Amino acid sequence: MSEQPPYLRIADVLRRRIAEQEWRPGDRLPSRAQLAKECGVGDNVVRRAQELLISQGVLEGRAGSGTYVAEPRQRVRMVRSQAREERGGSPFRAEMAALGRRGDWESRTEAKVPAPADIAARLGIAEGDLCVRTSYEFLADGKPVQLSTSWEPYDLTAGTLVVLPEGGPYAGKGVIDRMAQIGITVTRAVEQPEPGQATAEEAALLGVQKGALVTRIQRTYYSTEGRAIETADIVLPASLCEIVYEVAARS
Repeated sequence: MSEQPPYLRIADVLRRRIAEQEWRPGDRLPSRAQLAKECGVGDNVVRRAQELLISQGVLEGRAGSGTYVAEPRQRVRMVRSQAREERGGSPFRAEMAALGRRGDWESRTEAKVPAPADIAARLGIAEGDLCVRTSYEFLADGKPVQLSTSWEPYDLTAGTLVVLPEGGPYAGKGVIDRMAQIGITVTRAVEQPEPGQATAEEAALLGVQKGALVTRIQRTYYSTEGRAIETADIVLPASLCEIVYEVAARS
């Protein structure tokens, strides 16, 4: 069996010292040079160990100040289920309310955006066809926990009151509720989760380390006729969220 990489060994040492309360939440860790000397390794090994613990929510880095023990932060339970989607209104806000937390989001919508090749394939349209793209940052008690970029074919909702997901009388409603207003019934959703690492932009929005572990979910909604009516790329950081899938049991 190969020997454990040095940075993983140092991460275990730092984690143990925190567990033994040598450093408490909010405490600043010694400098990398000091820790490297104590542990008999190079500064780069300590840096990698700290980056790993930051990605796991054990530590937090503060620009120009150093590395600190993170305050305990309870992971948000994200339930993916058909029942959740059928509640009406905003599924995210309903889910947060069930957990006793305040759910909200910030969004930015762009209309008539040409569909890139991968999005066009997921929506069953031609590359370059116009879409409505909405970027979301979901918040639990005011803190970011999830990102999502949604695409809807423009010709599906053009000229209706639901063309802008976050504008008009149905702003803030879920996709299923909005589409019902224009006579489209959503019958199924397909989700494809994959592990990944946060990009620099995602890390900045979520307040995690670049390269932190995330789950990426490709979700697509389909109508009764089998047409893809919306697709989204969802990003959930492992240190902030736990994902639970509920599947209906059928006899």
